[in-house]
Amino acid sequence: MPVTPENWEEPPVNRWTFWHTAEILPAYRISCGRGPTRPLPDSPSSADLLSIGAPRSGGTQSGTESTVGGVLADTFTDAYVVLQDGKLVAEWYGPLGAPDRTHTLMSISKSIVGCVAAVLIDRGQLEADAEITGYVPELAASGYAGATVRNLLDMRTGVRFTEAYADPQSDIDRLGRCLGWGHEDREDQENQDEPAGLYRFLATLPAEAPHGGRFLYRSAESDVLGWVCERATGQPMAALVSELLWAPMGAEHDADLLHDCRGTAVHDGGLCATARDIARFGQLLLDGGTVPGRDGGSRRVVPPRWLRQGWAVDADVRTAFAASPAEISFPGGWYRNHFWFRPGSYGDVLLGLGIYGQMLHVSRRTGTVCVKFSSWPRPQEPAFMEDTLRAFDAIGGALAGREPVGRRPRLAGVVSGLSRHGNTAPSVL
Repeated sequence: MPVTPENWEEPPVNRWTFWHTAEILPAYRISCGRGPTRPLPDSPSSADLLSIGAPRSGGTQSGTESTVGGVLADTFTDAYVVLQDGKLVAEWYGPLGAPDRTHTLMSISKSIVGCVAAVLIDRGQLEADAEITGYVPELAASGYAGATVRNLLDMRTGVRFTEAYADPQSDIDRLGRCLGWGHEDREDQENQDEPAGLYRFLATLPAEAPHGGRFLYRSAESDVLGWVCERATGQPMAALVSELLWAPMGAEHDADLLHDCRGTAVHDGGLCATARDIARFGQLLLDGGTVPGRDGGSRRVVPPRWLRQGWAVDADVRTAFAASPAEISFPGGWYRNHFWFRPGSYGDVLLGLGIYGQMLHVSRRTGTVCVKFSSWPRPQEPAFMEDTLRAFDAIGGALAGREPVGRRPRLAGVVSGLSRHGNTAPSVL
């Protein structure tokens, strides 16, 4: 089947394209720099992770006993990596993947852009409570007028943006058309019904509610946040990710960042990276934003208070999350600083999530980081998502020798990521 910018997310070609995205779509290179690579030494653990029990959550096998291996085999897994205490416990790649090959991250990208914003705030180059239009005056006539950077970080602006993948008239689908992928002729792109270019599209979004109140998962929030970061520093996002995160955390390989027909980075889901480097990113988060230093100490990359703020849910964040459609999928969860948080069987878990089955799972209580790349047939597969979460919880519990903890009755939430043309259910999993 021919691969094009129009069908790259569709099965069965997505099993190949997700490993070759930057060969199909325009992208910038994110350098890992010339510094030392963070090592991932082999773990002494001899646990057979694939045989660990992992009960199914839904679908035809609802409530049945399964194993981690069964879940991974049944959920279109392209690759997985498991770390515990910074050591490599398990790693696997499908026949089309490899340790040095980048894979599309979809909306895990949002968490990386959020960490860039965190560093800029810590350095005083960006103000969390400042209004967006102070950095991007082009948005003064849009629904973003009056919204703050903090509103973007927690996806709590009052802007109207629908993320319904089954609706070709939804805003997420319109956003995809504005990227101009597949339109080699610029004049042809200019004659389309939608504005050409991501930033032009964002300036057309209206408001429908007060800023700072509700929580709704919307990819446009991340795109505006990326635009704000670029304006605050005068640097493109690819350079910011390289300088502030990728090189300092000790990434082993360069990453890629997709861009639209005008050269604008796709901040909401355009990153492509290796599984090992996403595991390193997860370990950085698990270690409170620090990496081992050459002198035996530690070196800060992401501000520790940024991560503490994310983990420490407060009443306002919980209330907003509980009132959102996301509550259905992650009971007791919350969204903060461009991360998802979910009460798991072995304690709260930090998540980076992307459609078609991309996942970063970080458990402080078990000291584990799990990464899964996938090529689901549809952008959202609720049973696949829940089964993977349960499997990763089970891995952490087995490796740490922990007993499951009771779920605290907090409430709920969740979601997905970058879909350009998906024909599937609405954005709530």
